[in-house]
Amino acid sequence: MCGRYTLLADELEILNEFDIEQAIDSYQPSYNIAPGQNVLAIIHDGTEKRAGYLRWGLIPSWANDEKIGYKMINARSETAHEKPSFKNLMSRKRCLIVADSFYEWKRDGKEKQPKRIQVDDRKLFTFAGLWDKWEQDDKEIFTCTILTKEANDFMQDIHQRMPIILPKNKEDEWIASGKKHPTEIHQFLQTVEAEELNAYNVSSYVNTAKNNDDACIAPLAE
Repeated sequence: MCGRYTLLADELEILNEFDIEQAIDSYQPSYNIAPGQNVLAIIHDGTEKRAGYLRWGLIPSWANDEKIGYKMINARSETAHEKPSFKNLMSRKRCLIVADSFYEWKRDGKEKQPKRIQVDDRKLFTFAGLWDKWEQDDKEIFTCTILTKEANDFMQDIHQRMPIILPKNKEDEWIASGKKHPTEIHQFLQTVEAEELNAYNVSSYVNTAKNNDDACIAPLAE
């Protein structure tokens, strides 16, 4: 799964990395991005790529209660193309969720050790995401979820699931405009090669979502 991550780059780095022409409204770096928060995402509007904020935790457009979003921070890529909550989004509402590392907790007996995980040779990267717009009683919320898959060889020692990290050369294809069949998108995800990762232990300080400073990413002393 993916339940916390970081984005520490400055705005100009992000704009340059992803060829975004317009400034990002109210951009703020974060050491501890958590579900329920607004997260930076990139979509293609049919004309150009745009960066903006979506709430992390998908609320399907047909949902009666926005609280469902807290249960839908991740979507399993193996079955998303078949599930009512996700299959239509696979066709036409795909997004890039921008990050520079993510956290995962390795179980050691009764304890869980948090680790910060980064992509080798890439300061910035993106998770494959889906988004939707929810409206009720004059309230409008744009939300997203991160697609996950079985852990690769590196991650298996830490957790059985991991977010789908898109290679640089697959990012534009993922958000390309135009409707596609969910099965086609599912097959596309099967072609995504695993990125090389590295990890180090960090303090349980990161466990608390309100903690948001450089202590979250400080390497834990051996």
